[in-house]
Amino acid sequence: MFTGLSAFPLTPLRDDAVDHDALAAIVRRLVAAGVDSVTVLGSTGSYAYLDRAERQAAIATAVEHAGGVPVFAGVGALRTKDVLEHASDAQDAGARALLVAPVSYQPLTAADVLGLFTDVVEHADLPVIVYDNPGTTRFAFDDALYARLADLPGIASIKIPGIADAAAAHERLRELRALLPERITIGISGDAHAARGLAAGCDAWYSVIAGTIAPPMVALTRAALAGDHDAAAAASARLQPLWDLFAEHGSLRVTAAIAEHLGMATRSCLPRPILGLDDEQRRRVHAVVAELELEP
Repeated sequence: MFTGLSAFPLTPLRDDAVDHDALAAIVRRLVAAGVDSVTVLGSTGSYAYLDRAERQAAIATAVEHAGGVPVFAGVGALRTKDVLEHASDAQDAGARALLVAPVSYQPLTAADVLGLFTDVVEHADLPVIVYDNPGTTRFAFDDALYARLADLPGIASIKIPGIADAAAAHERLRELRALLPERITIGISGDAHAARGLAAGCDAWYSVIAGTIAPPMVALTRAALAGDHDAAAAASARLQPLWDLFAEHGSLRVTAAIAEHLGMATRSCLPRPILGLDDEQRRRVHAVVAELELEP
């Protein structure tokens, strides 16, 4: 279940409320494109900006329209009490796994984070994906913490940050394989690094852009996991203009602009105070969408 392509869709808003019709349509497109799982309420899904009822309703919408494709749900929050409530809600709504990020206002220690994951796996019946995303959480996992987390029976997968160099990616995967038990899969994030991570031995791609534009990402993943790494690298290289936009403006704002441009969400679909891209930046995004012939 924690292999292949996991697509992270937006949670589009309309008039400052979750647009369930838009979310349902997005999930149906992802399923039709052949993604292996759908992860709602990741960073791309703006989980940190949604209240408890909004989160549970979004998960229920995704599960309803996923056609049996596994739905994973982000449950990160500042307080462990809230994380556990979100975990229960996700399970009740039909999610198949939990994505847990160490969210904080005060800086967290490794002991804090280990305690968080211990509490989650003791509370929830669902398997857990460790969300290692220092770009948003400002917390960096180290190998000692990975090893401690690997001892917890409910941990099923680790979402690692992207690695920019091929040799470094292979070495990092060799280190992680030696550290982690076989039952724990390793998923690459940072879409520009996906082909490299899969070539190095990652089991999964936890993808931002696949949550909006799935077909080419499914093809890239299938090529990489079949061992055709040249084809996967070529597919990623073709998308370099998109990766450049991600690096310049952030993947969330660019992905939202693409979804809005393609009619998948209404203008200003992100939660305030996030304004999204301005008109000139959007024109550049639209040009890249046309150049790459991106379609949902």
